[in-house]
Parts: sequence; C-alpha cells; structure tokens
Amino acid sequence: MAEANNPGEDKAWELLASMSPDAVCRAAEASYDTRASVYKLKSFGMDFIVSVKDRSITSTAEGSAVLLQRLGYFSRLSVLWYLVNVKDIACTGTPVKLENIPGGDIFTRGSHVLPLDAVARKYGRDKAAFIEKGKRFGGEIVKGGDASIRLLPLPRIPVVLTLWLEDEEFPARVDLFFDSTCCMQMPTDMLWSVAMMSLLIMM
Repeated sequence: MAEANNPGEDKAWELLASMSPDAVCRAAEASYDTRASVYKLKSFGMDFIVSVKDRSITSTAEGSAVLLQRLGYFSRLSVLWYLVNVKDIACTGTPVKLENIPGGDIFTRGSHVLPLDAVARKYGRDKAAFIEKGKRFGGEIVKGGDASIRLLPLPRIPVVLTLWLEDEEFPARVDLFFDSTCCMQMPTDMLWSVAMMSLLIMM
C-alpha cells in the first residue's frame, strides 16, 4: 500500500519520520525492526509493515488485501495518524457513543455519514454471519444487543459493533462504540476514518 499523494498522509509521514521509534512503539504497542527500519503493527488481527523510508504500508497476511486495496484510503490515514498521535494510555473498557465524542456530529452529516444502515441491512436477519465476519478479522464476541463484536483496527483503538436484529416492530440496527479514551488518542476526523474502515470491512 503505497502513499497516495494525499496532503494528510504526506504530513503524517513527515511527522513520523521525525519521531523516536522507541517512543512511537511504546505508545502505539508496535515494534520496530532496526535493521529494516520499519514499524510492525497489528490491525484487525493481521501484521502490517510500515516503512517510513519507502512511505509504504504492506502485509503478507491472509485477508490483508481488503485493507491494503479496497479500504486503502481509510487504512493509510488511520495507521499513520495513529502512530503519530497515540499515547501510552490504557483503554478503560467503557464504551462511548459517537454523538458523545467532541465534534461527533461529523459522523452524522454530509459525506461523513457512517454506513451503519448498510451493515444493518446486510446482517439484520443473520446474526451468525455477523459474528463469523467479525471473527475473520480478529474480532471477539462481547455482550450487547443481539450480537456484539469487538474489533481492534488499531491496538489502542477498539471498536465495538452491536447488532440489533430486525423484528416485527423495528428494522435492524447497528451501533458503533469507541473506548472512552478515543479522543485522547486520535483527532475526531481520524476516528471517523477508523470507524469507516471498521464498518466497511464487515461489508
């Protein structure tokens, strides 16, 4: 996954190049190969290689093509700004709704509306398929709704997707939750990118 001449990515690459690998790894729960000069980071249970020198993000993991190609725009932004911004702060395990995140209205208007309804329509009558797809990308079952999956798009940015199945009274619904520490870890617009990546990978 090569850098795509996006100003936001360019800035992130520049910042990452100026940072101490030890500090980045400690904060991001990543590792650094000094011989190859690359970071190693997990995303959705898969190993990815981030080369600042080559400005590339690659992986040989099965299933990684979804992130590297189809979701490349979102994964590049998410990974790079995570490495640049994340802090050594443990997750609380307390979920937070999107509307309770400062600036969270970005998730509900214009071109930034999240495809929650599309995911709900896909799995509204198929709880098993929802769980299976989540597990395929490193997810684990947690409590909530008719089915909930906890994904790890990035080590310190867990995302919980909760499915409410369609019934006679209500249409299917999917809710997305971040950990309460999310706003200390990444800017809101980059959390939007993580949310998009987490929903689209389920499609």
